[in-house]
Amino acid sequence: MIQYNCLNPIAAVGLNNFTDAYAKNDDVNEAEAILVRSAAMHDMEFSDKLLCVARAGAGVNNIPLDKCAEQGVVVFNTPGANANGVKELAIAGMLLAARDIVGGINWVQTVKDDENVAKLVEKGKSKFAGTEIKGKKLGIIGLGAIGGPLANAAVALGMEVYGCDPYISVEGAWKLSADVHHVKTREEIFSTCDFISVHVPLIDNPDPNVGTKKMINKETIALMKDGVIVLNFARDLLVDDEAMEEALASGKVRKYVTDFPNAKTAGMAGVIAIPHLGASTEESEDNCAVMAVKEIREYIENGNIINSVNYPACDAGVCKTAARVTICHKNVPNMLTQFTGVFAADNVNIENMVNKSRGDFAYTVLDVVAPVTETFVQKLNAIEGVLKVRVL
Repeated sequence: MIQYNCLNPIAAVGLNNFTDAYAKNDDVNEAEAILVRSAAMHDMEFSDKLLCVARAGAGVNNIPLDKCAEQGVVVFNTPGANANGVKELAIAGMLLAARDIVGGINWVQTVKDDENVAKLVEKGKSKFAGTEIKGKKLGIIGLGAIGGPLANAAVALGMEVYGCDPYISVEGAWKLSADVHHVKTREEIFSTCDFISVHVPLIDNPDPNVGTKKMINKETIALMKDGVIVLNFARDLLVDDEAMEEALASGKVRKYVTDFPNAKTAGMAGVIAIPHLGASTEESEDNCAVMAVKEIREYIENGNIINSVNYPACDAGVCKTAARVTICHKNVPNMLTQFTGVFAADNVNIENMVNKSRGDFAYTVLDVVAPVTETFVQKLNAIEGVLKVRVL
């Protein structure tokens, strides 16, 4: 029986995808798989039994990825499962900023007890007049699972959409509306658009063409049109808060919409701070749970890796031989020769082999034509650089 543990509540629609071969265990030290949403894992000690961690969501800042990789623990996330929820909130963010809806709602609460509230509303509503988004230029940096669908939705709403993503996948490009203007640099987005929405991962790299940390800063804001609206539904540190405060005070930036309030932005004038609601929908939580369970099952049952953030993707299909051996190991020379040598010494044929690498770590799948004994496992574990061996 495969034991799994949930560090956070996980939607039942996802857990129902486990078969009778799996059992929930409240003791995390007995778990071979862990499902998590926001629980902090950096201070946890991992049992030798642990094979994988699945984050029901996209961000993995709460998981010690390198520590897991060093112990042969594969970490998954669920990219795209919450994309529609974030996309819809980004559209709402544009409308909230363009129309000053929040300001109008808050003002109504100040006059709600006046018996002449209806007349006061008619007199005071002009203070909250805004603009429409139709015909405006929207720039999207990052055309992945969220940015791509957002671009298509904005086109349908009548906006003129510009997108920048040097790493866009072939599949993402095929799905993108032909009406989206693809530009090569962020600077073109900054200088052209009335709305700018960022949908990129946080990358701390001094190269401005690679790094995304504080990509919205004093220098890039200076390139923007006066009265621009900036939206951040990706990561808090993509925006320099000090520079944004100065830009809002001067009117350079009309509104800043963020889904990541912090001590600086939560009370900053001109900021619409949303309490990280991007993926907080029933549908998103269900989708993430279903995807996380499917990733765990595929790895546990077939040894295949889908959507890992610390090990390479690997699809060896379904094993059709006597046994399948999976090996998490360091990405160093001569590993394959040593693996095959273990089986060759006993005259055991390897019918199929897949080897993939990602940075400092690699993953190998060996399908062999004879049963794999504990002796084989011990010999493989004894090879320097091997982190975890599993027999399916």
